[in-house]
Amino acid sequence: MFGELVAKQREFFLSGGTLGVEERIRYLKALKEVVSAREDAILAALKLDLGKPRFEAYISEVAHFHMEVDYALSHIKRWSRPKRRLTPLLHFPAASYTYRQPYGVVLIISPWNYPFDLAMVPLVYAVAAGNTAVVKPSEFSPNTSRILREIVEEVFPEEYVKVVEGEADVAKALLEEKFDYIFYTGSPVVGRYVMEAAAKNLTPVTLELGGKSPVVIWREDKWELAVKRVVWGKCFNAGQTCIAPDYVVLERGRLQEFADLFSHWIEAFYGDIASSADYARIVNERHFYRLKMILDAERENIVYGGGTDKDRLFIEPTVVKADWDSPSMQEEIFGPILPVIEADDLQEVISKINSRPEPLALYLFTSEKEIQDIFMKRVRSGALVCGDCLVHFVSTWLPFGGIGESGMGKYHGRWGFETFTNKKAVMKRARMLDLPVRYPPYKSWKLSFLRKFGSFLCRFGCI
Repeated sequence: MFGELVAKQREFFLSGGTLGVEERIRYLKALKEVVSAREDAILAALKLDLGKPRFEAYISEVAHFHMEVDYALSHIKRWSRPKRRLTPLLHFPAASYTYRQPYGVVLIISPWNYPFDLAMVPLVYAVAAGNTAVVKPSEFSPNTSRILREIVEEVFPEEYVKVVEGEADVAKALLEEKFDYIFYTGSPVVGRYVMEAAAKNLTPVTLELGGKSPVVIWREDKWELAVKRVVWGKCFNAGQTCIAPDYVVLERGRLQEFADLFSHWIEAFYGDIASSADYARIVNERHFYRLKMILDAERENIVYGGGTDKDRLFIEPTVVKADWDSPSMQEEIFGPILPVIEADDLQEVISKINSRPEPLALYLFTSEKEIQDIFMKRVRSGALVCGDCLVHFVSTWLPFGGIGESGMGKYHGRWGFETFTNKKAVMKRARMLDLPVRYPPYKSWKLSFLRKFGSFLCRFGCI
């Protein structure tokens, strides 16, 4: 179905059409200019698809795109140059390098929750690295998908970059083609299917998945600030964020205090949240009913919130008294429902978190450095953020990605460029000297020489 498109992109790549660094820079600058010119249309599309407040849509989608493309433009020349490496004395005279070579034709499959950013930022680094790309945006955010297609068509010829819209069957058909790299953002369930499809062609993948990202508030002096930041992180995009706080663990006896502060900050941020223009909506009825099922299962345990409105796809931020086996603790929530677990012992909390699938992020609020060190060293997660929520996502100086169930591979900043390139080893050996020790016949003195000096010759390098 898409064989002709992939073949056309591979032909363009193999012709060297993407390899010139100046050409890559030119296309990225053009992409940046078109996005700037279409900003109002992008924000309007995000409002139609997800009810995103203009401020949230700008900082999380448009501003982050500009941050990443600017970072790529300022570093692409340095990233693209071969890097000199040491050469073992054994190989003297020689010179060694590493070279970041683009993979070729890449497939980017993006989700609906941040439909502009999570398509465009991987595309920035795919292009910066010198690849061609096919982008498949989510069918659940059709207005943003259309804008993506229009922007890409204005900047790139289709043999360079092509946006392909459509339902899930389109993504399935694309995965039947042979790509040189696949970048997928979405659920672990579909991530397994993507990896299985990629394995048929031994295609390398980056999987940006999700999971139940915990918040642990333990021995925290800035208690009110901690709850304030949890409320912001949970309510941003109505909780439809792969790194949203999924559940909270507190010291026993503090649940009601947490719920009271949660209520206070909801009112301070949104007033009447049901009618607030600053609070996003659930993407569609399917996900609305999925979240309502969780609420219905936890109805007796709700300590704050619980309101819903199907016609407006509204679900009120809700605090649920939970334990480790509650219905709300069985899968990633991906919405504004927040289970809160009270615990007696921090070691038990660590054991419980480590016994579950690895989260994409973990948020720790504590005033004790010792506890921070314990979580950094002992708890497995894609990221650890102490004292806040979500903010690490927009740092170009940190890698973003998961571990285990929450994904594989990293991107953003330098890690984005490295994701879409193969670190190629290059050695250039001179022909002026050719020692006979490696060639047959293998006399006994040659083995003795290697046993005596081989380790030294391999351990120490020269320029």
